[in-house]
Amino acid sequence: MKFYIGSGFKNAELVNELSKKIQSHGWEHTFNWTKYISEYETIEDLIKYSELEQKGIEQADAVIIILPAGRGTHIELGMAIALNKKIYLYSNQKEEFDIENTVNFYQIPSIQRIVGDIDYAIKEITK
Repeated sequence: MKFYIGSGFKNAELVNELSKKIQSHGWEHTFNWTKYISEYETIEDLIKYSELEQKGIEQADAVIIILPAGRGTHIELGMAIALNKKIYLYSNQKEEFDIENTVNFYQIPSIQRIVGDIDYAIKEITK
């Protein structure tokens, strides 16, 4: 299986931890955007990375979104929805899915919402 992980910059460490653990189950990470984080990005860099992220989503069998989300994360989620990808929304806080915090697209029945620690998330994603 191939996977892509979308999230905000503040979750970069968690993205990498989740990626390593999923890869240990034989899955392939299509594109890891965290390796290109820089505080000196240009518009050209952003264009290049967005194209690579889009290809990563297109190539993935499953898209994992880690909450709380960043600015571009909901675009990644939208692409995954439009491409009919298997989608996992992961948070270690159940409050992310409470009515006052949630987004209506999080409620799409085909999207699997996962709340718990990272090991529980891995188990749910790779089963």
